[in-house]
Amino acid sequence: MKYKRNEFGLVEGVEYKYNEDGSINWRAMIPAEHLYPNKGWFEARNQPMPNSTEGLEDYQLLIKLSGIKELAKLRGFSNVNYDVVKCEMDHVAIKCSIGWLGNFESENQPIAFQDIANATAYNTSNFAQKFLETIATNRAFVRCVRNFLNIHIVGADEIDTSNNKSAPMQQESVAYGPLNVLMSQVKLSGSDQDFEIFKEILRGLYKNNAYKNKDVKNWKTWGNIPKTEITKLIKVLKSN
Repeated sequence: MKYKRNEFGLVEGVEYKYNEDGSINWRAMIPAEHLYPNKGWFEARNQPMPNSTEGLEDYQLLIKLSGIKELAKLRGFSNVNYDVVKCEMDHVAIKCSIGWLGNFESENQPIAFQDIANATAYNTSNFAQKFLETIATNRAFVRCVRNFLNIHIVGADEIDTSNNKSAPMQQESVAYGPLNVLMSQVKLSGSDQDFEIFKEILRGLYKNNAYKNKDVKNWKTWGNIPKTEITKLIKVLKSN
């Protein structure tokens, strides 16, 4: 099926939902059949698993890859490209770049947007570890679409499926940049569980007098690390 778009870049025959500022509410455009309760979130809190998505908050939900694909087609894109950032036996990182068609939100100008994701031996299940490239590619695509469309529901393909999993991180994925380099340096993903592992690495650096910062105790997530410290840590880790 080929979508026919009007002068505003919108698909004819589709009933769009809008935010108060007049932009499209892409979150509201997700059909219910593409959403389901985040089992890991409820299990981590010893709460009963809901039978439906009704009344659940975004952070209690997961979105299927099929839902992400439908949204991408509805928004409209001209191309999707993937770059291999890292490819090792136990760690693959992929950058997804999407060329989005212009619409009234972008003054009918096309927009290029990119995001990155990884798949490692530590954030996938035993079966999935045989297909790290595919999983990392799917994760990168999902993040690229939902972050561009300002959707805060984690994709089912993004969550940690390892045996020692915790509830998936509900913060914005970090764009390709120094923080991703830092996480790649220590071979960790952006999960809360992996951040605790990173804190242990910092304690080791402190004991060895390799890196000291009194503010480390206040870092609760990857996003708490100042950009200036990220650069310092990358240099320290490379030399240790």
